[in-house]
Amino acid sequence: MQFYEVQRRRSHKGSDDFWPRVTASHTVHIASVAYNTIFLGEFMQPIGICFILHPMAEYHGAARAVGGCAIYVSDKPGHHDFNLLKKLVLPDGSILRAKLPGRPSRDCLFTDPTRDGTSLLKIWNINNFNGVVGVFNCQGAGWCKDGKTILTHDEQPATITGFIRAKDVNYLHRVADSTWGGDAIVYSHLGGGLIYLPKNASIPITLKSREYEVFTVVPIKKLSGGVSFAPIGLTEMFNSGGAIAEVNYETENGGIVGVKVRGCGMFGAYSTKRPKRVTIDLKESEFGYEEKSGLISVKLSVPKRELYLWDITIQV
Repeated sequence: MQFYEVQRRRSHKGSDDFWPRVTASHTVHIASVAYNTIFLGEFMQPIGICFILHPMAEYHGAARAVGGCAIYVSDKPGHHDFNLLKKLVLPDGSILRAKLPGRPSRDCLFTDPTRDGTSLLKIWNINNFNGVVGVFNCQGAGWCKDGKTILTHDEQPATITGFIRAKDVNYLHRVADSTWGGDAIVYSHLGGGLIYLPKNASIPITLKSREYEVFTVVPIKKLSGGVSFAPIGLTEMFNSGGAIAEVNYETENGGIVGVKVRGCGMFGAYSTKRPKRVTIDLKESEFGYEEKSGLISVKLSVPKRELYLWDITIQV
């Protein structure tokens, strides 16, 4: 019936409803939305249905963030998980929404990540200057065509190892600089790790049943003096890179990067050289720098205005 309403509204359910008491439904829900979006995403915005405070709520929240859809929660008053909501929603009520409907990566198109016992589900999306990949272990349940319902077929699904590559973000080249050579950095949301990923290289990811991870994938920009740089975004959010609204590079004066960022919390960037100076709205700011990983960390306070853009300047 949703197809008859497409001319009036562009956002529709991408799957069955959210069934908090049906244990088998959660992984199937995530996979169904992703695969249905291959078709539906060409002419509408598929959405994951609302979710509530629940043992699988973070799993669902991560999928909504990489799915590029609106965020719906239906908790009873006083029963919200604010630690989870803060990964999805900014203090002004806005979200860091990705630009496209989230789709499975190419290497997932002809696998069954709910029943084959060997595959992880990878869902990709893009932001203005980077990409995001959500990885989910969805094994253990599926649709039963005889019983016309979702059933658990494996009570103890196996731990699965897969791989992440920059090209899992199918349109990453569209948001990269014209001089981009294919190298990228990958930042893991749960692990907090930052890894430099040469072109066509991959990194392993191992997930137990019903576990997930979200990776921000950022093209590397080569600055003067051999410095490599990549802005990540708000590292405490699921879709970190969605916070970045503008990036400007000035290479003539030793390498100055200007980044406009929406939201608050910890802003992260990658640099092969420790910055000489960091300013926020023209005021010099303290920052952290990890020599081993190249991670720059800058704390942003809660802005006083809605949809405010912090003006961050990093001199390397």
